[in-house]
Amino acid sequence: MNAHKIEVVLTEDGTLTLQGLPFHAGDAVEVIILETKTPQHQAQHLPQSGTNSYPLHNTQPYRYDDPTEPVALEDWEVLQ
Repeated sequence: MNAHKIEVVLTEDGTLTLQGLPFHAGDAVEVIILETKTPQHQAQHLPQSGTNSYPLHNTQPYRYDDPTEPVALEDWEVLQ
């Protein structure tokens, strides 16, 4: 199955017009319609509470002195 993605903004309620599709007359196609979440659309649906959606935004990053050092070696039975 070949897939083709196209994003369209509806100009009329309940009506969708697609043009420039890479298919020919007589081709059988399956249509699945998904609503995209644009930044404007997401802003309308954000919770209005005082919770911060990004609590780590603008915070200092953690520092790892040796990020590849093995941890919890004593927990591995096979190494005993």
